[in-house]
Amino acid sequence: MGDDLEALKSETLEALAQAQDHAGWDAIRVATLGKSGRLTRLLKELGKMSPDIRKERGQALNRLRDALNAAVETRGQEIAQAALDARLRDERVDVTMPAPLEAPGLLHPISRTIDEMTAIFGAMGFTVAEGPDIESQWHNFSALNTPDHHPARTEHDTFYLPPATADGPQRVLRTQTSGVQIRSMLTRTPPIRIIAPGRTYRADHDATHSPMFHQCEGLVIDQGITLGHLKGCLTEFLRIFFDKPDLPVRFRASYFPFTEPSMEVDIGWSRQTGEIGGGGDWLEVLGSGMVHPRVLANCGVDPSRWQGFAFGMGIERLTMLKNGIPDLRSFYESDLRWLRHYGFSSLASVSLAEGV
Repeated sequence: MGDDLEALKSETLEALAQAQDHAGWDAIRVATLGKSGRLTRLLKELGKMSPDIRKERGQALNRLRDALNAAVETRGQEIAQAALDARLRDERVDVTMPAPLEAPGLLHPISRTIDEMTAIFGAMGFTVAEGPDIESQWHNFSALNTPDHHPARTEHDTFYLPPATADGPQRVLRTQTSGVQIRSMLTRTPPIRIIAPGRTYRADHDATHSPMFHQCEGLVIDQGITLGHLKGCLTEFLRIFFDKPDLPVRFRASYFPFTEPSMEVDIGWSRQTGEIGGGGDWLEVLGSGMVHPRVLANCGVDPSRWQGFAFGMGIERLTMLKNGIPDLRSFYESDLRWLRHYGFSSLASVSLAEGV
């Protein structure tokens, strides 16, 4: 290799060693190996040489090019790794340290509503029951008197999961928290008085529907239970929740497979202003009914001895009505500005004494 090539090699290696960032490294690469780089110009001069000199000179230039390419690549990786290490070091967060807060932590409106429901129904003697999000079709449909041909079982409405075992039954993401009621009747001895707040899943998504949402269902099983108990319980809950002692509440005949008779529950409101309890309009807020005797029998509860009522409501829906939230999708967008506006102080406890 000629002296000029040796000089080019040593100068390039020394410059690479001194490069400390990507910009400096890239400038050296372009100045040496680019279209107008020093090595590229030497390669272009081969055509002007005699065949004997061209052969020897060409071999030397090819060896130099391979060596410089390898050196440039290696140094580029070293600089990139050093930059990553520096970034990881500078941006390191100690997760054991308390988070800096501009104000006391904020509670999501959904969590606040669940706390309020728990406080109100807790004062009525209800306890909170829980169940799995992944249910068997029996717990989610069959035990609730929902036949195989019911539209709720179609794949367009429901998220199905593979069986737990090769020969096991197909599972489903629960479409309602009613499975918790079934599990409670199977594992508890009446009388039973529970609410079941939790996540549910349906294949639907728009401004008023979400593939994942929250429901709160309730169940009372006892002797001598009548529609009067159901109406009194839900009327009291709605008036306390919306802080409207004179809130108009209406019960309309309806149909659900798991209750008989069944009723939709409406509250008074104004269609023009959206005011709860004002105006002469009605707004449906939840469903309810007396537990169907067949559902009781499916769970081993004697319907000739025990009666009960059940109800279910969308937590997002009640939260939107109470707090004036216009779009369901904003609940799940993780926008801190939205949470600062609609959130609640996590230091403020929920109790009936506060007038929830």
